[in-house]
Amino acid sequence: MRVLYGVNGEGMGHATRSQVVIDSLLRDHDVRVVASGAAFRYLRDRLPRVDEIFGPTFAMKEGEIQRWATVRQNLTTGPRELPDTVKRWMGLVREWRPEVVITDFEPLAGRYARASRTPLVCVDNINMIDRCKHDADIIGREREDFMIARAVTRAMIPNAGDYIITTFFRPQLARGRTILVPPILRPEVVAAEAVRGDHLIVYSSGDEKLLEALRAAGVPCRVYGMRGGPEETVVEGNLEFRPRSNEGFLEDLRSSAGVVAGGGFSLLSEAVYLGKPVLSVPLHGQFEQLMNARYLQREGFGMCATEVTPAVLAEFLGRIDEFEAALAGYEQAGNSVALRTIEERALTAGSEDRRTRRRARRDARRRAR
Repeated sequence: MRVLYGVNGEGMGHATRSQVVIDSLLRDHDVRVVASGAAFRYLRDRLPRVDEIFGPTFAMKEGEIQRWATVRQNLTTGPRELPDTVKRWMGLVREWRPEVVITDFEPLAGRYARASRTPLVCVDNINMIDRCKHDADIIGREREDFMIARAVTRAMIPNAGDYIITTFFRPQLARGRTILVPPILRPEVVAAEAVRGDHLIVYSSGDEKLLEALRAAGVPCRVYGMRGGPEETVVEGNLEFRPRSNEGFLEDLRSSAGVVAGGGFSLLSEAVYLGKPVLSVPLHGQFEQLMNARYLQREGFGMCATEVTPAVLAEFLGRIDEFEAALAGYEQAGNSVALRTIEERALTAGSEDRRTRRRARRDARRRAR
């Protein structure tokens, strides 16, 4: 089967997850990848063929997404970058004629699928916002952020045949043709053996209030993610600022007592899989992160906080045993369920005729009402 696979370039979670899926598909299928931004730079050295395309980006300031700056930024770069990108890319794909398109929140692959009437399968975690039901406690006072996030999510990849959503929590479905599967993890995470040490692993851009609270707590902390990052480990009292290292980060994660991080899905999923309690501080203005953190708290796997104060950190540390007990009940058999589901749905989509696909989408919409 010929598979076109599109990967969103904003954030590394799309890239690391997609590599696992693509590596699995390459065993039996012909797969070509298109990606933008950071995903392209990451995947081009790890996969046989990756073509670069234009992708939208977020404008950030002090850890918060700037909505209108993001719109202006993409309206400025889009008209300049998009036409040449689409023309060159469409020429590459047209002769090859993929039998199915899979997209990890990458809109141009979805647009090609609709234009060419090629079956489309969407694999990501973000469509959780639109395709599942979320109650008032999850949405909270951020209804405006939720409505914007849902509208953007719906517009990015509309009318896919199937939406396969990776998740460690399972709300009620709101739309048909939606399948929830466990998170897709890096192979080294699946292979890791978790043990409980005495340190926290912290992923932070350098929020000073957070660092002050960590210092006051006195617990050993291994800090990653600082802007720029040190070239070598720097020790300041109970804080160790670590250089960027995938191997070092995973080693510190698997042997930690707990995690302090944002609300990014990939790290939360890895922590949950390894049984590590999480104190999650989502980025302001990023509803998807807030949703992840609130569901994490609801599952009993940790806490969601708007900021880390000494009181918040003390509560988290005092409840580590409680969170570990809840995490002990979480079950996931590596990536087997997710990878099998993706391949099965791709094969089925590739073999369905257009009339069958239209009927299935229509029936799914009817059942979801």
